Amino acid sequence: MITAHRRHRRLAVIGAVLAAGALALTACSGSGGNSGGGDFTTLGLTSNATPNNTLKALSTAGCQAAQKDAPIKTDADDQTQHDQKLQLLAGQNALPSIFVSPGTPDLAKQFIKGGKLVDISAELKKDGLQDQILPIAASTMQKLYGQSDAYALPNELNIEGIWYNKKIFSDNGIAVPGTWDELTAASSKLLAKGIQPFAGDGKDGWPITRLVGAYIFRDLGPDALQAVADGKAKLTDADYVKAADQVSKLGKAGAFGAGVASTDYNGATNQFLTGKAAMFYMGSWILSNFTDKTQNQIGEDNIGFMPFPAVSGGKGSVDQTPANVGQPLMMSKAKYNSGSAAWLKCIAQNYGDEVLSKSGVVSGFKLSKDHSDVSALTKGVQDTVNNSSSAVLWFEALFSAKATTVSQTNGGSLGNGSLSGSDFMQQVQTALGQ
Repeated sequence: MITAHRRHRRLAVIGAVLAAGALALTACSGSGGNSGGGDFTTLGLTSNATPNNTLKALSTAGCQAAQKDAPIKTDADDQTQHDQKLQLLAGQNALPSIFVSPGTPDLAKQFIKGGKLVDISAELKKDGLQDQILPIAASTMQKLYGQSDAYALPNELNIEGIWYNKKIFSDNGIAVPGTWDELTAASSKLLAKGIQPFAGDGKDGWPITRLVGAYIFRDLGPDALQAVADGKAKLTDADYVKAADQVSKLGKAGAFGAGVASTDYNGATNQFLTGKAAMFYMGSWILSNFTDKTQNQIGEDNIGFMPFPAVSGGKGSVDQTPANVGQPLMMSKAKYNSGSAAWLKCIAQNYGDEVLSKSGVVSGFKLSKDHSDVSALTKGVQDTVNNSSSAVLWFEALFSAKATTVSQTNGGSLGNGSLSGSDFMQQVQTALGQ
């Protein structure tokens, strides 16, 4: 299993490279693809072989025609070097046919603006396949890249929410909370009985700051953090500070455990799967841990999932699902030809079924086959994905690399209550430089 921070590729610090590369992207913008022939080249990540492996599997089962026209040739690089390598290749107009997107959304936006990428929406529409990308995946990518058209393929679709221990809830007379007030009341009840309410990874920080973002979306609406990115609001505004204060208040009460600041991802996962914590806010990539009988000592059937609860009087809705598209795939406009077009058509129709069947990964593609053999937890995630029409992002999704680092570095202090919501938001806002 790849770790969550790898799945999100938490925005490596490449500010100077991005600034220099913006000029190169504009200057070297390609005018389009070629007619055909050549290899279908890929660039994946050494930390996550699933995209390359899935494409190679399709080359012999489902995409044979595309493979004959443009044989697949896979490559991968280290995640820490990926953005810089893509920047260099883009400047040379030499991006591979298909590649894992940059970890920094701002760089992907530069690629779009510079004419480097295939407009996936337009190409799929030509073949009547535009509905192969699920609405929640389209919504996620639209918010992430600021485009109404899709310039990426959602080979992963991770939803986020609160996983809970059904037995602990039942034994302590706790109903599944529907509002934030009910959630905090449940937390207080568990604390009074000596039970840790939440598993929390404060060492990495982002599992705590995710709660801040989720509260903001429920309270202020799905566009609240876009308003911050656009300079129309600040994190230091009272309505935004409220969200961080709510999380800090939980932390000060001990809801995440006394050692949250030094607890990492694996430690928090272990807390939940050994019954030492009643709840765990996490994305659906955690399913591979849940289905591992060695790790999971509480049992799959004992795990429930609830959306992040509503905030009373808030402008958001519980059906606006926190989501991300993991490591989406993008296609080079300069390399786009009849062979790439054949691959795109085949990927849209087959990738979702293949990756779910062989790797247990939920994607943002429409499924065409029966997958009744997947675990109940995976099926529940797939049902949520299928029934969700819109998505919200995570707290740092639209932040600069610097602000992301500041936010996540201070997540542990927010999680143990030693840092107030006001001080936390001030530090992140300062890092944003607005």
